Amino acid sequence: MKVLFIGGTGNISTAVSELALTLGIELFHLNRGITVEKSLSAVKTLKADISNELEIQKVLKNHVWDTVVDWIAFKPQDIERDFRLFHGKTRQFIFISSASAYQKPLLHPVVTESTPLRNPYWNYSRDKIACEDLLNHYYRESGFPITIVRPSHTYRNYVPSCFGFDHGYTLIDSMLKNQPIIVPGTGLSRWTLTQASDFAKGFIGLLGHSESIGHAFHITTDERLTWNQIYQEIGAALNRELRLVHIPEDVLYLLTLERTGSKEVAEALRGNLLGDKLTNVYFDNTKIKTFVPGFKAEITFREGIRRALKWFGDDPARKIVSQAHQSEMDWMIARWQQMMKA
Repeated sequence: MKVLFIGGTGNISTAVSELALTLGIELFHLNRGITVEKSLSAVKTLKADISNELEIQKVLKNHVWDTVVDWIAFKPQDIERDFRLFHGKTRQFIFISSASAYQKPLLHPVVTESTPLRNPYWNYSRDKIACEDLLNHYYRESGFPITIVRPSHTYRNYVPSCFGFDHGYTLIDSMLKNQPIIVPGTGLSRWTLTQASDFAKGFIGLLGHSESIGHAFHITTDERLTWNQIYQEIGAALNRELRLVHIPEDVLYLLTLERTGSKEVAEALRGNLLGDKLTNVYFDNTKIKTFVPGFKAEITFREGIRRALKWFGDDPARKIVSQAHQSEMDWMIARWQQMMKA
Protein backbone atom coordinates (compact mmCIF):
# COMPACT_ATOMS: atom_id res chain seq x y z
CA MET A 1 0.00 0.00 0.00
CA LYS A 2 1.39 3.40 -1.05
CA VAL A 3 0.54 6.10 1.49
CA LEU A 4 1.33 9.80 1.67
CA PHE A 5 1.35 11.78 4.92
CA ILE A 6 1.26 15.55 4.58
CA GLY A 7 3.29 16.38 7.67
CA GLY A 8 3.99 13.09 9.41
CA THR A 9 6.49 14.08 12.09
CA GLY A 10 4.16 15.58 14.69
CA ASN A 11 2.97 14.42 18.09
CA ILE A 12 0.45 11.89 16.76
CA SER A 13 1.65 11.30 13.21
CA THR A 14 5.12 10.13 14.28
CA ALA A 15 3.60 7.23 16.23
CA VAL A 16 1.37 6.36 13.26
CA SER A 17 4.34 6.59 10.88
CA GLU A 18 6.37 4.22 13.06
CA LEU A 19 3.59 1.63 13.11
CA ALA A 20 2.99 1.96 9.36
CA LEU A 21 6.65 1.19 8.67
CA THR A 22 6.63 -1.90 10.88
CA LEU A 23 3.63 -3.18 8.89
CA GLY A 24 5.47 -2.81 5.59
CA ILE A 25 3.47 0.14 4.26
CA GLU A 26 5.28 2.17 1.60
CA LEU A 27 5.19 5.50 3.40
CA PHE A 28 5.97 8.93 1.99
CA HIS A 29 6.10 12.20 3.93
CA LEU A 30 5.44 15.50 2.21
CA ASN A 31 7.09 18.23 4.27
CA ARG A 32 10.14 20.50 4.39
CA GLY A 33 12.38 17.70 5.67
CA ILE A 34 13.37 19.62 8.80
CA THR A 35 12.40 17.11 11.50
CA VAL A 36 14.20 13.78 11.16
CA GLU A 37 13.86 10.94 13.69
CA LYS A 38 15.88 7.74 13.55
CA SER A 39 12.70 5.69 13.85
CA LEU A 40 11.46 7.20 10.57
CA SER A 41 14.60 6.61 8.50
CA ALA A 42 12.70 4.28 6.15
CA VAL A 43 10.19 6.99 5.22
CA LYS A 44 10.56 8.43 1.71
CA THR A 45 10.47 12.21 2.08
CA LEU A 46 9.15 14.51 -0.65
CA LYS A 47 10.57 17.91 0.25
CA ALA A 48 8.31 20.87 -0.46
CA ASP A 49 6.49 23.70 1.27
CA ILE A 50 2.79 22.85 1.50
CA SER A 51 1.95 26.56 1.17
CA ASN A 52 3.51 26.59 -2.32
CA GLU A 53 1.00 24.75 -4.47
CA LEU A 54 3.01 24.96 -7.71
CA GLU A 55 6.01 23.42 -5.95
CA ILE A 56 3.79 20.67 -4.52
CA GLN A 57 2.32 19.88 -7.95
CA LYS A 58 5.80 19.32 -9.37
CA VAL A 59 6.82 17.03 -6.51
CA LEU A 60 3.61 14.97 -6.78
CA LYS A 61 3.42 14.92 -10.58
CA ASN A 62 4.18 11.23 -11.16
CA HIS A 63 2.49 9.79 -8.08
CA VAL A 64 -0.86 8.08 -7.50
CA TRP A 65 -1.76 7.05 -3.95
CA ASP A 66 -3.77 4.42 -2.14
CA THR A 67 -4.25 6.81 0.79
CA VAL A 68 -3.36 10.44 1.46
CA VAL A 69 -3.52 11.80 5.03
CA ASP A 70 -3.36 15.53 5.70
CA TRP A 71 -2.20 16.02 9.29
CA ILE A 72 -1.81 19.79 9.00
CA ALA A 73 -5.00 21.07 7.35
CA PHE A 74 -6.78 23.56 9.60
CA LYS A 75 -8.85 25.85 7.40
CA PRO A 76 -11.20 25.41 4.39
CA GLN A 77 -8.61 26.86 2.00
CA ASP A 78 -6.32 23.98 2.97
CA ILE A 79 -9.04 21.55 1.95
CA GLU A 80 -9.65 23.39 -1.32
CA ARG A 81 -5.94 23.00 -2.12
CA ASP A 82 -5.98 19.30 -1.20
CA PHE A 83 -8.97 18.70 -3.47
CA ARG A 84 -7.15 20.33 -6.38
CA LEU A 85 -4.03 18.27 -5.70
CA PHE A 86 -5.53 14.85 -5.02
CA HIS A 87 -8.91 14.57 -6.77
CA GLY A 88 -8.47 11.58 -9.07
CA LYS A 89 -5.02 10.90 -7.60
CA THR A 90 -5.89 8.87 -4.49
CA ARG A 91 -8.27 6.08 -3.55
CA GLN A 92 -8.73 7.55 -0.06
CA PHE A 93 -8.20 10.96 1.53
CA ILE A 94 -8.09 11.14 5.35
CA PHE A 95 -8.63 14.48 7.05
CA ILE A 96 -7.46 14.93 10.63
CA SER A 97 -10.22 16.89 12.32
CA SER A 98 -10.71 17.28 16.09
CA ALA A 99 -13.01 15.87 18.75
CA SER A 100 -13.30 19.45 20.02
CA ALA A 101 -15.66 19.97 17.08
CA TYR A 102 -18.40 18.06 18.89
CA GLN A 103 -21.33 19.95 20.39
CA LYS A 104 -20.49 22.40 23.18
CA PRO A 105 -22.04 22.46 25.65
CA LEU A 106 -22.92 18.79 25.33
CA LEU A 107 -26.61 17.95 25.64
CA HIS A 108 -25.72 14.29 26.20
CA PRO A 109 -22.47 13.24 27.91
CA VAL A 110 -21.83 10.19 25.71
CA VAL A 111 -20.23 11.27 22.44
CA THR A 112 -20.62 9.20 19.29
CA GLU A 113 -19.70 10.12 15.73
CA SER A 114 -23.30 11.26 15.20
CA THR A 115 -23.10 13.85 18.00
CA PRO A 116 -23.72 17.25 16.34
CA LEU A 117 -20.75 19.42 15.44
CA ARG A 118 -20.99 22.85 17.09
CA ASN A 119 -18.48 24.81 19.13
CA PRO A 120 -19.33 28.47 19.78
CA TYR A 121 -16.27 28.94 22.02
CA TRP A 122 -13.24 28.05 19.92
CA ASN A 123 -12.25 29.27 16.44
CA TYR A 124 -9.94 26.28 15.98
CA SER A 125 -12.90 23.91 16.29
CA ARG A 126 -15.15 25.98 14.05
CA ASP A 127 -12.49 25.94 11.35
CA LYS A 128 -12.26 22.14 11.60
CA ILE A 129 -16.06 21.92 11.28
CA ALA A 130 -15.93 24.10 8.17
CA CYS A 131 -13.27 21.77 6.72
CA GLU A 132 -15.50 18.76 7.36
CA ASP A 133 -18.47 20.49 5.74
CA LEU A 134 -16.44 21.20 2.61
CA LEU A 135 -15.09 17.66 2.42
CA ASN A 136 -18.57 16.21 2.72
CA HIS A 137 -19.64 18.50 -0.13
CA TYR A 138 -16.77 17.18 -2.28
CA TYR A 139 -17.73 13.61 -1.38
CA ARG A 140 -21.40 14.09 -2.27
CA GLU A 141 -20.84 16.12 -5.43
CA SER A 142 -17.62 14.66 -6.85
CA GLY A 143 -17.11 11.31 -5.12
CA PHE A 144 -13.92 12.53 -3.43
CA PRO A 145 -13.08 9.47 -1.25
CA ILE A 146 -12.92 11.06 2.20
CA THR A 147 -12.50 9.57 5.66
CA ILE A 148 -12.59 11.91 8.67
CA VAL A 149 -10.74 11.18 11.92
CA ARG A 150 -11.32 13.25 15.07
CA PRO A 151 -8.55 12.78 17.66
CA SER A 152 -9.12 14.04 21.17
CA HIS A 153 -6.28 14.97 23.56
CA THR A 154 -3.51 12.65 22.36
CA TYR A 155 -0.01 12.81 23.85
CA ARG A 156 3.33 11.14 23.30
CA ASN A 157 6.58 12.78 24.37
CA TYR A 158 5.16 15.55 26.49
CA VAL A 159 3.25 15.97 29.74
CA PRO A 160 -0.41 16.91 29.15
CA SER A 161 -1.82 19.84 31.09
CA CYS A 162 -5.14 21.59 31.28
CA PHE A 163 -3.77 25.11 31.32
CA GLY A 164 -0.77 27.30 30.97
CA PHE A 165 2.28 25.33 29.89
CA ASP A 166 4.01 24.62 26.61
CA HIS A 167 4.93 21.10 25.48
CA GLY A 168 8.45 21.41 26.87
CA TYR A 169 9.81 20.59 30.30
CA THR A 170 8.37 23.61 32.11
CA LEU A 171 5.49 21.86 33.86
CA ILE A 172 7.71 19.02 35.04
CA ASP A 173 10.33 21.49 36.28
CA SER A 174 7.69 23.38 38.26
CA MET A 175 6.40 20.18 39.86
CA LEU A 176 9.89 19.02 40.79
CA LYS A 177 10.54 22.39 42.44
CA ASN A 178 7.27 22.10 44.40
CA GLN A 179 5.86 25.23 42.76
CA PRO A 180 2.05 25.66 42.67
CA ILE A 181 0.21 24.39 39.59
CA ILE A 182 -2.96 26.05 38.26
CA VAL A 183 -5.98 23.82 37.66
CA PRO A 184 -8.95 25.57 36.01
CA GLY A 185 -12.26 25.20 37.83
CA THR A 186 -12.71 22.43 40.38
CA GLY A 187 -10.59 19.87 38.53
CA LEU A 188 -13.51 17.41 38.78
CA SER A 189 -14.53 17.26 35.11
CA ARG A 190 -13.55 13.94 33.50
CA TRP A 191 -11.16 14.03 30.58
CA THR A 192 -9.73 11.53 28.10
CA LEU A 193 -5.99 11.31 27.43
CA THR A 194 -4.94 8.89 24.69
CA GLN A 195 -1.36 7.73 24.22
CA ALA A 196 -0.33 8.19 20.58
CA SER A 197 0.76 4.56 20.14
CA ASP A 198 -2.75 3.44 21.05
CA PHE A 199 -4.29 5.96 18.65
CA ALA A 200 -2.00 4.62 15.92
CA LYS A 201 -3.42 1.10 16.26
CA GLY A 202 -6.93 2.31 15.50
CA PHE A 203 -5.85 4.76 12.80
CA ILE A 204 -3.67 2.33 10.86
CA GLY A 205 -6.67 0.03 10.42
CA LEU A 206 -8.45 2.76 8.47
CA LEU A 207 -5.69 3.13 5.87
CA GLY A 208 -6.97 1.67 2.62
CA HIS A 209 -10.21 0.61 4.31
CA SER A 210 -12.73 1.01 1.46
CA GLU A 211 -15.74 0.72 3.77
CA SER A 212 -14.58 3.77 5.75
CA ILE A 213 -15.11 6.12 2.79
CA GLY A 214 -17.65 8.80 3.69
CA HIS A 215 -17.42 8.03 7.41
CA ALA A 216 -16.07 9.89 10.44
CA PHE A 217 -14.36 8.31 13.46
CA HIS A 218 -12.92 9.31 16.77
CA ILE A 219 -10.18 7.16 18.28
CA THR A 220 -9.56 7.42 22.02
CA THR A 221 -8.90 5.41 25.13
CA ASP A 222 -11.85 4.34 27.25
CA GLU A 223 -10.09 5.58 30.41
CA ARG A 224 -11.58 8.72 31.94
CA LEU A 225 -9.85 10.67 34.70
CA THR A 226 -10.62 13.95 36.40
CA TRP A 227 -8.03 16.68 35.96
CA ASN A 228 -7.23 16.35 39.66
CA GLN A 229 -6.51 12.65 39.11
CA ILE A 230 -4.42 13.42 36.04
CA TYR A 231 -2.20 15.81 37.96
CA GLN A 232 -2.02 13.38 40.88
CA GLU A 233 -0.76 10.66 38.52
CA ILE A 234 1.92 13.02 37.17
CA GLY A 235 2.94 13.89 40.73
CA ALA A 236 3.13 10.21 41.68
CA ALA A 237 5.36 9.50 38.67
CA LEU A 238 7.65 12.32 39.82
CA ASN A 239 7.43 11.25 43.47
CA ARG A 240 6.04 14.66 44.37
CA GLU A 241 2.99 15.82 46.34
CA LEU A 242 1.65 18.55 44.07
CA ARG A 243 0.36 21.95 45.18
CA LEU A 244 -2.76 22.43 43.03
CA VAL A 245 -4.32 25.90 42.89
CA HIS A 246 -7.90 25.84 41.58
CA ILE A 247 -8.91 29.04 39.81
CA PRO A 248 -12.35 29.50 38.14
CA GLU A 249 -12.16 29.65 34.35
CA ASP A 250 -13.88 33.05 34.29
CA VAL A 251 -11.17 34.44 36.57
CA LEU A 252 -8.46 32.97 34.33
CA TYR A 253 -10.09 34.76 31.41
CA LEU A 254 -10.01 38.09 33.28
CA LEU A 255 -6.43 37.56 34.45
CA THR A 256 -5.32 36.74 30.91
CA LEU A 257 -7.05 39.87 29.65
CA GLU A 258 -5.37 41.94 32.37
CA ARG A 259 -1.91 40.51 31.75
CA THR A 260 -1.92 40.56 27.94
CA GLY A 261 -4.34 43.39 27.18
CA SER A 262 -5.59 41.20 24.33
CA LYS A 263 -9.20 40.07 24.10
CA GLU A 264 -8.17 37.71 21.30
CA VAL A 265 -5.70 35.90 23.57
CA ALA A 266 -8.25 35.74 26.39
CA GLU A 267 -10.93 34.37 24.04
CA ALA A 268 -8.49 31.72 22.79
CA LEU A 269 -7.97 30.64 26.40
CA ARG A 270 -11.72 30.46 26.99
CA GLY A 271 -12.17 28.45 23.80
CA ASN A 272 -9.52 25.94 24.83
CA LEU A 273 -11.19 25.46 28.23
CA LEU A 274 -14.96 25.74 27.67
CA GLY A 275 -14.70 24.49 24.10
CA ASP A 276 -12.55 21.50 24.95
CA LYS A 277 -10.65 20.59 28.11
CA LEU A 278 -13.28 21.37 30.75
CA THR A 279 -15.95 19.34 28.97
CA ASN A 280 -17.10 16.35 31.01
CA VAL A 281 -17.23 13.82 28.21
CA TYR A 282 -17.25 10.10 27.47
CA PHE A 283 -16.22 8.99 23.97
CA ASP A 284 -18.03 5.91 22.72
CA ASN A 285 -15.48 4.00 20.58
CA THR A 286 -17.90 1.39 19.27
CA LYS A 287 -17.59 2.58 15.68
CA ILE A 288 -13.78 2.39 15.35
CA LYS A 289 -13.84 -0.99 17.11
CA THR A 290 -16.44 -2.18 14.57
CA PHE A 291 -14.43 -1.04 11.53
CA VAL A 292 -11.08 -2.08 13.00
CA PRO A 293 -11.78 -5.35 14.89
CA GLY A 294 -9.39 -5.95 17.73
CA PHE A 295 -8.63 -2.29 18.33
CA LYS A 296 -8.21 -1.55 22.01
CA ALA A 297 -6.39 1.25 23.77
CA GLU A 298 -4.18 -0.51 26.32
CA ILE A 299 -1.78 2.15 27.64
CA THR A 300 -3.14 3.67 30.85
CA PHE A 301 -2.22 7.24 31.70
CA ARG A 302 -0.22 5.89 34.63
CA GLU A 303 2.01 4.03 32.17
CA GLY A 304 1.91 6.66 29.42
CA ILE A 305 3.09 9.51 31.63
CA ARG A 306 6.06 7.45 32.75
CA ARG A 307 6.99 6.84 29.11
CA ALA A 308 6.89 10.60 28.49
CA LEU A 309 9.03 11.33 31.54
CA LYS A 310 11.54 8.67 30.47
CA TRP A 311 11.79 10.33 27.07
CA PHE A 312 12.84 13.58 28.74
CA GLY A 313 15.22 11.74 31.04
CA ASP A 314 16.95 9.95 28.16
CA ASP A 315 18.37 13.22 26.81
CA PRO A 316 19.07 16.26 29.03
CA ALA A 317 18.90 18.49 25.94
CA ARG A 318 15.14 17.85 25.85
CA LYS A 319 14.63 19.45 29.26
CA ILE A 320 13.81 22.92 27.94
CA VAL A 321 12.23 25.24 30.49
CA SER A 322 10.35 28.38 29.46
CA GLN A 323 10.86 31.10 32.05
CA ALA A 324 8.21 33.17 30.29
CA HIS A 325 5.58 30.47 30.84
CA GLN A 326 6.63 30.01 34.45
CA SER A 327 6.53 33.76 35.11
CA GLU A 328 3.01 33.92 33.67
CA MET A 329 1.82 31.16 36.00
CA ASP A 330 3.48 32.79 39.01
CA TRP A 331 1.85 36.13 38.21
CA MET A 332 -1.62 34.60 37.85
CA ILE A 333 -1.37 32.73 41.13
CA ALA A 334 -0.19 35.88 42.94
CA ARG A 335 -3.06 37.92 41.47
CA TRP A 336 -5.59 35.21 42.39
CA GLN A 337 -4.32 35.19 45.97
CA GLN A 338 -4.64 38.98 46.12
CA MET A 339 -8.21 38.72 44.85
CA MET A 340 -9.06 36.10 47.46
CA LYS A 341 -7.66 38.27 50.27
CA ALA A 342 -9.63 41.26 49.00
